[in-house]
Amino acid sequence: MALASLLCGKEAPAQVEEVTPPPAVLKKLSVEELMDIDITSVSKYPEKLSEAAGAIAVLTQQDIARSGVTSIPEALRLVPGVDVARVDAHTWAISSRGFNDVFANKLLVLIDGRTIYTPLFSGVFWDVQDTMLQDIDRIEVVRGPGATLWGANAVNGVINIITKGARETQGLLVSAGGGTEDLGFTSVRYGVQLGSDAFLRVYGKYSNHDSSVLSNETQARDAWDMYQGGFRFDWEPTKEDIFTLQGDLYSGHQDQRYAVPTTTFPFAGEVSSVNDVAGGNLLGRWSHNFSDDSQLKVQAYYDRTVRETAIFGENRDTGDFDVQHRFALGDRQEWIWGLGFRATHDDITNSLNVSILPNHRTLALYSAFLQDEITLVPERLRLTLGSKFEHNDFTGFEIQPSGRLSWTPGHSQTFWAAISRAVRTPSRSESDIRLNPAPPVPIPPGSLTIFGNPNMVAEELLAYEVGYRVQPIEQVNLDLTAFYNDYSNLRSLEPLVSGPVSPSLVANEMFGESYGAEISLTAQVTKRWRLQGSYSYLNIQLHRKSNSRDTTSERTTEGSSPRNQFFIRSLVDLGWNLQFDSTCAMSIRYRGRKFRVTWRSMSASPGRPARILSLPSLGKICSTTGIRNSRPPSLARSKPKLSAVSMEQWYGIFESLRGQLGEAWPGRAVCNLGSDSSPLAPGGDESASAKRGSRGVSGQGGLPL
Repeated sequence: MALASLLCGKEAPAQVEEVTPPPAVLKKLSVEELMDIDITSVSKYPEKLSEAAGAIAVLTQQDIARSGVTSIPEALRLVPGVDVARVDAHTWAISSRGFNDVFANKLLVLIDGRTIYTPLFSGVFWDVQDTMLQDIDRIEVVRGPGATLWGANAVNGVINIITKGARETQGLLVSAGGGTEDLGFTSVRYGVQLGSDAFLRVYGKYSNHDSSVLSNETQARDAWDMYQGGFRFDWEPTKEDIFTLQGDLYSGHQDQRYAVPTTTFPFAGEVSSVNDVAGGNLLGRWSHNFSDDSQLKVQAYYDRTVRETAIFGENRDTGDFDVQHRFALGDRQEWIWGLGFRATHDDITNSLNVSILPNHRTLALYSAFLQDEITLVPERLRLTLGSKFEHNDFTGFEIQPSGRLSWTPGHSQTFWAAISRAVRTPSRSESDIRLNPAPPVPIPPGSLTIFGNPNMVAEELLAYEVGYRVQPIEQVNLDLTAFYNDYSNLRSLEPLVSGPVSPSLVANEMFGESYGAEISLTAQVTKRWRLQGSYSYLNIQLHRKSNSRDTTSERTTEGSSPRNQFFIRSLVDLGWNLQFDSTCAMSIRYRGRKFRVTWRSMSASPGRPARILSLPSLGKICSTTGIRNSRPPSLARSKPKLSAVSMEQWYGIFESLRGQLGEAWPGRAVCNLGSDSSPLAPGGDESASAKRGSRGVSGQGGLPL
């Protein structure tokens, strides 16, 4: 048994009955209601999904709950056009519209307005993003640049994770389980009303994960565990004011192996260690509504992260302050503007493998943005113009403008087009690193050293997008997007001397373009059966500048993301609180193929098991059995009892299928019972360990460029 979960709740106290979400609110949204969801990631204020002038997808709490996923990266697999690859037990590579890697650097990620994009390497440490999935209200994913509102580094997309308010999470929720891969996990959350307009929730969670298995059937030695706890307090003293104070603390341990250089022959070795990760954050926000058309928001947060590994260590403190104001100017203009300041200080521990000098540095970012939405034809044609203005310590002043046009000829269809400029500013590693990879042949340290470049300039993107959304009939909606991206000053690694062995310098000697299309469809086939499908095509063409001697970055970057991605999902409500959901996804990369197929049969009634069959890669078959209670904790009237479920009847079937698939595709059959992710690294068919070894470091403890 690989997964067992128990959701139990008790009735909320009588004084909060009036704010408990009614069952009608919790029902499955219709196709039309899905298009009318309010989203904020495109314009920074609520607007209907169907009318947004951007390529956006929304993952609702219902989508997350019915999928059976246990982490945010796995939930993102459900979003059309997002590439998610799991490299080892605790490391993911996630990107949108190409350039995927463990250190993918063109995707901005936020949780409740707090950016989790680190200036260390211009990416996200996904292993410590462990928000309770039951607390997530929705995940908004913008494919394409969002720099005009969100700033530098929102180049190829924005992921905006929005959690529920404390008012919506009253009562008790307990979730627990365990298995052969996820050895044990539990979450406890309790929400309480403190006054007529004040609500609080607190939570704690723990998870323990076994090591993954490599393609040669050996243990990867990447087991890990994580503790996390936090709170959220919401207070509404008046109808116009909302105060929010929330925070989290976490700590974890991760087994990891590293290929490292040594000072003695053969100048390469392997180190196994336990990485220590820890951190916390505290965020405060005040919102004031002057009127229906005017709102002020003030937000500040503090974030601390700690990561200690055998080859590198970092302590980082970040403080951020933002203010934004939205108001209407006449009947046809809606303005939004904002100011921001962020300061971050790091304390680095260096080694022979990875050094960042100086090992202490404070970075400051000043920003302002302005955007005007102009209604050219009431309820039909809108033009949105805006720009972000930023000053950073790496490249100085940056401007990121955009123009968006939205035409809605009728309630059921919208045409939109956009032209945007976005930049990705250099990271601390690109500017100041000295990386000594473990050599593939016996050569002393220094022969292959990669040096950072303090003269790096920002990578630039000029993006052109067009889209069309239509609901031809009540039961069907279709979303089409096409894009062309023009990149300049892309990162390259320039050899310092001629020959097969040379140190390298990080530079901006590459440019290129990408183009593609994304199609998604939702169809309510019958009252109880819904189908969702999507297809994404991506073509990346990169080129070296005339003075570049980098012979590897062009090829490896082009092949870092799938050229074709297919996704289809079936959701069936069988009645009597019984659901049968199935998901099939396939991505074809530039070099090789990766397949992922999942089958799920979920019983939502108390005491009934949920069976999950997963084929994350060719020849890999896994099964999980558990118990779930679909009733929200605040509405549940009784606690379900956890009953033992025998797996013997399934085991023979799984072993038979496993053998058949292993014979059909020799060399690709890797069975990790209970794992719900692919062992393939983002670059192609090689195993994760093989790819990490070729780069000289393993996992996210190192900083490969």
